[in-house]
Amino acid sequence: MSLMVSISGIRGIVGVSLTPEVVVKYASAFAEYCKGGKIVIGRDGRITGKIIGNIVASTLLAKGCDVIALGVAPTPTIGIAVEQLHAAGGISITASHDPMEWNGLKFIGNTGMLLNADENRRMWAIADQPGKVYASWKKIGKHLADDSFLRQHIDMVMNLPYVKVDVIRGRKFKVVVDCVNAAGGVIVPFLLRELGCDVIEMNCEVSGVFRHTPEPVPENLSALAQRVRDEHADFGVAVDPDVDRLVFMTEKGEPYGEEYTVTSAVKFVLAKQMNSQQKQSTVVVNLSTTRAVDDVAHSYGATVVRTPVGEINVATKMKETRALIGGEGSGGVILPAVHYGRDAIVGIGLIVQQLAEFGGTLSEFKATLPEYNIVKSKVELTHQKPDQLFEGIRSRYASNGNTNTDDGLKIDFTDSWIHLRKSNKEQIVRIISEAPTTEQAHALVQQFTKYILAA
Repeated sequence: MSLMVSISGIRGIVGVSLTPEVVVKYASAFAEYCKGGKIVIGRDGRITGKIIGNIVASTLLAKGCDVIALGVAPTPTIGIAVEQLHAAGGISITASHDPMEWNGLKFIGNTGMLLNADENRRMWAIADQPGKVYASWKKIGKHLADDSFLRQHIDMVMNLPYVKVDVIRGRKFKVVVDCVNAAGGVIVPFLLRELGCDVIEMNCEVSGVFRHTPEPVPENLSALAQRVRDEHADFGVAVDPDVDRLVFMTEKGEPYGEEYTVTSAVKFVLAKQMNSQQKQSTVVVNLSTTRAVDDVAHSYGATVVRTPVGEINVATKMKETRALIGGEGSGGVILPAVHYGRDAIVGIGLIVQQLAEFGGTLSEFKATLPEYNIVKSKVELTHQKPDQLFEGIRSRYASNGNTNTDDGLKIDFTDSWIHLRKSNKEQIVRIISEAPTTEQAHALVQQFTKYILAA
């Protein structure tokens, strides 16, 4: 498996594609990209995180940068620290939702946001230059450990004007929390207890030993579902290793659906905005996010803008349009009032407040939201060239729906849509469809799969 280099940073299997030499190469390049200064680092709690963190810190120090080390911390917490400290940049040592043998680096600019495509290309060009220059012994950087930002992150959420801690505490929620033994293991239970919840911890030891595949999707959360039922809990919460994705489990032990994390947050914030009689709002989500967001936003008179898939794409458009809220359907909520980045801690604060005000159960609340079903698949390519394939499909369906080519091909029909995206690392086309029923979404996937295979 080769090293993955993308808009989300670098990622690979430790000791195979992610070696000390690779870590030094990119950490050194990032130091040069930042032109020195202060750089914040943190890690998601993986077994290899401390080793890689030491290599990153030593490389940055050797380049003359000062290092502020947060220890085990969520990616959004690192972004917040970069902003608060007016740092030159930040590095989150994480492989996101990939298995234990993986690790990687996410690069954060001086805005606290991930590097965008152009910024990444400039940094990669530096990494590929031969010969590295390091600071003399008199000019090496200083290292400072700072574990205060978990508390600051929680305070920023609890101090949001529409989070009423007394209201949440009054509900006395019983919550089962699964943090996959990674960075959420401290901050998520901490926040929920501050909100007056009775917290039952699962996989919160921050050992880096993942008890299940770490991506927070239903097929990986069967133990959480069972524990919610056994404990008669009000709901369950699961996050990915670096705590930028959030999903819920209802009181019945049924998946709430990662797409409905951002839908619920959008509904909550827009309702508060309307009550305050502010001007018309903008919501930004990616092209693969559920249409439920559009339905909710339009009910509040808000405008929805869609971007290519990728946190930085959404966050950049949010900043450009001064959006009130946004995110991605994978369970990522972005609230500019806290930070321009996907943030499970923000999502917990908003949705738990929403549930407290609603007064009923989580499954009852979900029943108030528009109902859609998403199906995901992929097709292996043999001789087909994706761009030519997409153009052929676009021409064929242009008269039947609205087409968008910003990120592969998205076709919107009256009550459904299909999104085709090529992979950067495999000869496949990813297919995502959404319709009112699972059967309709499957039928749409099958229809386009047949077309691709016949091309």
